[in-house]
Parts: sequence; structure tokens; C-alpha cells
Amino acid sequence: MSDHMYKRILIKISGGALAKETGFGIDNTKLEKIAEEILKLINEGIEIAIVIGGGNFWRGRSTSDMDKSTADYMGMLATTINALALQDYIENHVNLETRVMSAIDMKEIAEPYIKRKAVKHLEKGRVVIFAAGTGNPFFTTDTAAALRAAEIDADVILLAKNIDGVYDSDPKVNKNAKKYDTISYKKLINQELGVMDATAVTMCKENHIPILVFDLNQPFSISRSCFGEEVGTIIEEE
Repeated sequence: MSDHMYKRILIKISGGALAKETGFGIDNTKLEKIAEEILKLINEGIEIAIVIGGGNFWRGRSTSDMDKSTADYMGMLATTINALALQDYIENHVNLETRVMSAIDMKEIAEPYIKRKAVKHLEKGRVVIFAAGTGNPFFTTDTAAALRAAEIDADVILLAKNIDGVYDSDPKVNKNAKKYDTISYKKLINQELGVMDATAVTMCKENHIPILVFDLNQPFSISRSCFGEEVGTIIEEE
């Protein structure tokens, strides 16, 4: 067995990271890439939980003319669409057992989230996909990732984005933007760098959970991040 850094990881995948080039829907080639990397890590004995966003179908926070709670609940349903799609792809293409666990009761399509059951699934080598965020409006899926990581005692949060790390300014706007190899929770919050919301970062800080921000589109980026390669940016204590 290879010398990997982590025993139990939580991967946070944004809905946008699954989207087609239009920014909407699901790109099956991206599901295939994720499924193949997950298979590799499971075969190495790493326990894997996933929190998935819904921005490729619905971004509640940008809907200013709608009640915010309603918009956020619609976003939670969007995360469930992605969770079921990823579950189906993992089970049918790489033949791994998975469980979708929802923070909102949807017993016909997902298990209710119960911490002890989630941990048991992980210990049995099943991939656990957490859907519907925290189950509460006004909280992002970033916060859901931090919450679930703390509950299941994950060693790290792997924050899969469409950018290869944390920069001191937007690299799409500023060609001279500087990329950090490491950055503290405090500095990330104080500089409002926008990679992860402040509530989520604070929760990770309080529970001593490092966050690795990396580009999902780079080859083998998930597995490389688990084996000590310099991938993306680590957010941790100073």
C-alpha cells in the first residue's frame, strides 16, 4: 500500500466543477474522472466522503427577487441531483458501493444523515455522498463540508475548484496575482479572498481541519493531493 497522507478525507466538489462548458448541467467526462480517482483512493485504503454543491443547476443566492429560504432550499435539491448522478456513475462505472445521505428527509432516494451510520459506511469502504447541504437555509455547501468533516473526524477537506489554488487577487483579472502555497485561516478570512466562506473557514480553524484548494481539472489532482505532491494551496494554522 502506498504512503498516503490521510486515512479519511472529505472532498468538497462545487456544482460548477461538474458543469458542461455552458456552466449548466452535468459533464459525464468529469464524473468519470472523479469516479476513477475515487476508485484508486479506495483501493489504497482511504475512506472518502463527499459534499457536493448545486450551482450547475441553481444558485439561490443570486436570486434577489425570491425569498432567500426558498431559494436556498431549491439549491439543496440541486445538490441532491448531483449527488445521485455521482452515486450512479461511481456504482455503475467503477463498481464501488456508495451511500447518498441527505440532510433533508428524502427516504425514497437517500438515507437520512446520521453521523454514526455515515462513519460505519466509511469504515466498510463505502463512498458517502452528503446531499442537501446542512439542511438549513442561509448556510452554504462550504459550511456543510466543514460541518460534516468535523463530525466524521476527517483528516482534511479537499476543496475541488476550477482554479489551481488561492491567490492574493483574482488571477482572471490580475495577471500578476500571486498564488499561495500555504495560507493561514486567519489571513484567508481577513483578506476576504473568497475561496471558502468565512463561517466554513472558522469552523475548520476551530476543529483543526486543514483545507487543500486545488483544480479539479488537472490530471489526477485528487489522488495527487493525498500522496504529498504539491497540488494547490493548503489552508491551515499559522
